[in-house]
Amino acid sequence: MSANPPLLSQRFRGYFPVVIDVETAGFNAGTDALLELAAVTVKMDEDGILHPDQTFHYHIDPFEGANLEPAALEFNGIDPNCALRGAIEESEAMKDLCKGIRKAQKNADCQRSVIVAHNATFDQSFVNAATERCNIKRTPFHPFVSFDTTSLAGLTLGQTVLVKACRTAGIEFDQNEAHSALYDAQKTTELFCYMVNRYKALGGWPLESGE
Repeated sequence: MSANPPLLSQRFRGYFPVVIDVETAGFNAGTDALLELAAVTVKMDEDGILHPDQTFHYHIDPFEGANLEPAALEFNGIDPNCALRGAIEESEAMKDLCKGIRKAQKNADCQRSVIVAHNATFDQSFVNAATERCNIKRTPFHPFVSFDTTSLAGLTLGQTVLVKACRTAGIEFDQNEAHSALYDAQKTTELFCYMVNRYKALGGWPLESGE
């Protein structure tokens, strides 16, 4: 065991990685409904290895006036009007998420949370739009910095599709479970941890003194 155990806060210059996945009623974050959101935090053990940690998951009612694209709903299989979804208001979900992430970020001694996602611009745009609609002033997330596992997987595994990247990394992926925000967030977290840990195992981290 190292006398000075590695700290997550030192790995990404003070950023606290939070893996996000959303399911939506279209591609336009400003007009289309956010229907499901999942977030997974990570933790670092005493050997500097990254692991999945806490999970946050919400089914969300469409905000007032939200657009619902039939093609998007057919793709993700979500019925926004189904009472069995247990959906809550967008503001309730976003406030609870921000509160939980702020607490986890503080416990990790990090200054700001950074969204990690597969094709991160998409998920980040919906999180930002929902945060603005809900008038949340104390968001833990950086408004534009993100870690895109699509790019990281292209670099490290030669794959850009989530299922193919996971399978190349030896991570089981059930195609029937895909397009669930919770499942995709969990698998993206496994993939992110694999890539960060693999880079360390190959000697890429920590950097040599003075670099």
